Amino acid sequence: MTENSQQPQPAPTTELPTQYTPAEVEGQLYERWVERGYFEADAKSDKPPYTVVIPPPNVTGSLHLGHAFEHTLIDALTRRKRMQGYETLWQPGMDHAGIATQNVVERELGKEGKSRHDLGREAFVERVWQWKGESGGQISGQMRRLGDGVAWSRERFTMDEGLSQAVQTIFKRLYDDELIYRAERIINWCPRCLTAISDIEVEYQDDDGELVSMKYGDGDETIVVATTRAETMLGDTAVAVHPEDERYKHLVGKQIKLPLTDRSIPVVADEHVDPGFGTGAVKVTPAHDPNDFEIGQRHGLPSIAVMDEHAVITAHGPFQGLDRLEARSAIVAALRAEGRIVAEKRPYVHSVGHCSRCKTTIEPRLSMQWWVKVGPLAKAAGDAVRDGKVKIHPQEMEKRYFDWVDNLHDWCISRQLWWGHRIPVWYGPEGEVVCVGPDEEPPSGEGWRQDPDVLDTWFSSGLWPFSTLGWPEQTESLAKFYPNSVLVTGYDILFFWVARMMMFGLYAMDGTPPFHTIALHGMVRDQNGKKMSKSFGNVVNPLDWMDKYGSDALRFTLARGANPGVDVPIGEDWVQGSRNFANKIWNATRFALMNGATVEGPLPDASKMSSTDRWILSRLNSVVAEVDAYYEDYQFAKLSDALFHFAWDEVFDWYVELSKTTFQAGGEAAEVSKRVLGEVLDVTLRLLHPVVPFVTETLWTTLTGGESVVIAEWPQDSGFRDADAEREIGTVQSVITEVRRFRADQGLQPGQRVPARLTLAGSALAAHEAAVRQLLRLQPEGDGFAATATLPVAGVEVALDLSGVIDFAAERKRLAKDLAAAEKEKAQANAKLGNEAFLAKAPDHVVDKIRGRLTKADEDIARITTQLEKLPEA
Repeated sequence: MTENSQQPQPAPTTELPTQYTPAEVEGQLYERWVERGYFEADAKSDKPPYTVVIPPPNVTGSLHLGHAFEHTLIDALTRRKRMQGYETLWQPGMDHAGIATQNVVERELGKEGKSRHDLGREAFVERVWQWKGESGGQISGQMRRLGDGVAWSRERFTMDEGLSQAVQTIFKRLYDDELIYRAERIINWCPRCLTAISDIEVEYQDDDGELVSMKYGDGDETIVVATTRAETMLGDTAVAVHPEDERYKHLVGKQIKLPLTDRSIPVVADEHVDPGFGTGAVKVTPAHDPNDFEIGQRHGLPSIAVMDEHAVITAHGPFQGLDRLEARSAIVAALRAEGRIVAEKRPYVHSVGHCSRCKTTIEPRLSMQWWVKVGPLAKAAGDAVRDGKVKIHPQEMEKRYFDWVDNLHDWCISRQLWWGHRIPVWYGPEGEVVCVGPDEEPPSGEGWRQDPDVLDTWFSSGLWPFSTLGWPEQTESLAKFYPNSVLVTGYDILFFWVARMMMFGLYAMDGTPPFHTIALHGMVRDQNGKKMSKSFGNVVNPLDWMDKYGSDALRFTLARGANPGVDVPIGEDWVQGSRNFANKIWNATRFALMNGATVEGPLPDASKMSSTDRWILSRLNSVVAEVDAYYEDYQFAKLSDALFHFAWDEVFDWYVELSKTTFQAGGEAAEVSKRVLGEVLDVTLRLLHPVVPFVTETLWTTLTGGESVVIAEWPQDSGFRDADAEREIGTVQSVITEVRRFRADQGLQPGQRVPARLTLAGSALAAHEAAVRQLLRLQPEGDGFAATATLPVAGVEVALDLSGVIDFAAERKRLAKDLAAAEKEKAQANAKLGNEAFLAKAPDHVVDKIRGRLTKADEDIARITTQLEKLPEA
């Protein structure tokens, strides 16, 4: 084991309180850590760097379980690395969250009877900054509650002056390299927020709609198409069929009448069309559908927009001025009146995109926007993983990453908002277009105006790994802490945030990727594996659980469920169980302190230790090695489970219990065991600290007298192993476990004492007889001892005198009754499973349930039969 980072001192004489109350210690411990600067990072340090950025939460946000989960994992990694001697930077900060923040402030204005237009752009932006100062960023305080060990002095905001300079710099470079351009394309448009939005801001859900099949053209030139958005037919500029579809070859190249209009449109042949789906013919509306836009580009079709930014029909005619949904019904009615409706299906359940902010149905819309040409950037992002510069963990997620970056479309980066980074482009009176860098003066004079749009939030957050370190300035922090060691984030934003950081990092930092490893985790779900949603009524506020059970309990529950790339179910019962674990650690350490456990002085030589001492130290070193391996593989669930079972089962339930007789006897053996127990607790608390920081801080400082476990040394495997001691204690455990099982089967109370004879002569267990008897509540055999039950276990014979303790006749009668019930259950289950007619009709879950009953009956019969065999005759 390693020495503590602080000089070991005798444990304080003050006893721990009888109970651990998280609320009384967590807040003050965290503030002490911050005040002492434990989480700060020094760019001048000669220690090796370890850097992680926080996925910046929205300034409008509050801590949810997803944040708590992700932050727990990052905090565990950074706390361990800090203990290992790395100059550790966990970079905090927040995202300005353009659309979300603007919506919040607009709602506030609405309560005053105003809109942003009443204020004007400049005053509105000032109002947003005012809101940010007064109400934004509450999540920072909640991160403190959770125990996030971030470098608060380095906190950044994506609209800070420095980060804004980074945004303008990279925009200018990309523009000059012809990787940013302006063009009219199809985008996701929110008619409520009145802006383009990114794919990640679109939530898809199954809606009840209608599928209408309608007839275009007349006579031999009739063709049937189907749509869920009948209102868009006013903007159709073609009907498309597959080139090899024999049904329509005679129509390709011809013009057919578009109903309800005075236009004719061509029939075009395009391989995008699936001839086996529906009628094999599709209407083409290039201005209102992304696939149709591509068809239109291939065939030189015009794009006719028939809706404005509010999704109100603008096409001339009787439908002009109608909302899109009103127009849908009116157009179907008009087509029906002309006899052009072939079929109508209602309800027609289909996936529909909604704005994640306001839940309005998204409208694909042709719009003039700014775009990033992602081809060369995405290729570099893909090559970085293929070449091994960046590793994705778990590796099976690589395929999803490649599927995305290898097929990226150009990225729409402009948003029709007022809050955000203004696009640094000016337009002149003669059609001039000038992109301005951060150190350049924008053109001025009559007729010059700046582009009114702002940049997509993902544009600035894509710069996060290096903009937060001072880029484009070549700062000491950038040189020390870039690239990041690991990015810990959810697989759900692999395509959006991660891909953008990869593209921008490689571009801006001369081919150096922003991180060495991408460690992907799943999403938090409820205890039944169901997605958490307000509509499902299963959303949990993590602060409630922290208030009730403590932050450590929540953190340990989340870490214990964190298998790489897999969703994490969580329920309150599990958090309560983790609270019980924290209490167990507390009580065991309190017991140890009361019995003189110490970290003072070196460990005694192994020759002076009992086999129990050598066993626990051997196991301790194995666990240190095991936990290290799991950390390096981002196996948080496995490392948490290993620590749980080692601490609870081996240290508290076995070592402490087996050592009680030694402590009671006193002498040199007791002093050795006290030092061993102190060592085991010291190391175990340090191993547990990254996941459960608060309770371990209190216990470790009390046990060791050290300044803080935050800056203690991370344990190292000393290489000490003792296979003989492990086998010996394994045998002791087998004997105790088997006798306990027998006592329970016979209905004996845990504290009920029973006379027993232990045949241990010549066995390694002879040295453990006192502990075995104490743990099993076995009295010495006295006069008149009669062995009514004999248990041969692991080469040891344990004879018990149960006379006067058990009414054998009554017990045999009870067991016989239970056996008859189990055999009846088995017969009934077999009868049903042997009935072919029943199996043919019964649902799978019913059949599975009966199979489970059969398995349970077999287990009960085996257990009861064994009990009867061991029970003496009355």
